[in-house]
Amino acid sequence: MAATASLLALCGALTAYGTLGSDNTSEPGHGNAVAGRPPATARTEVAYEVLGEGTADIAYREADAEDIVRNVRLPWRKTVRLPQGTTPAVSVTLGEKGGRASCGLTVAGRHVQRSTAEGAFGRGTCASAAPDAAAPVSTPSPVPTRS
Repeated sequence: MAATASLLALCGALTAYGTLGSDNTSEPGHGNAVAGRPPATARTEVAYEVLGEGTADIAYREADAEDIVRNVRLPWRKTVRLPQGTTPAVSVTLGEKGGRASCGLTVAGRHVQRSTAEGAFGRGTCASAAPDAAAPVSTPSPVPTRS
């Protein structure tokens, strides 16, 4: 019975330690609340591109907000670093003169989507399909199998 109680106490202590974290700020991802430094957040490079001729209005996702640039001369490109879990998105809206433009989205060096806008007030939108598409790309480790 004493061994069970000791084991439960040890599990509780380890759980509390894991929940509260450590003060070791030399490890990546650990912040220091006392010094006012937030924990590091993984970020991924996202490239937005709008191709075409003439001008268009472009909306795109920044780190924590959407930005809109109006009457931009095409072609247009913008690279941002988004926090993990942020859904990258870019859209192009043509004016009353119409025309043709396409938006493209590249996440961590991988082309994700392209969309085309045509005609007066035509609109094209590119967004990642998965909410964590801005997460760093990694190759899964093989799962060990038992013989």
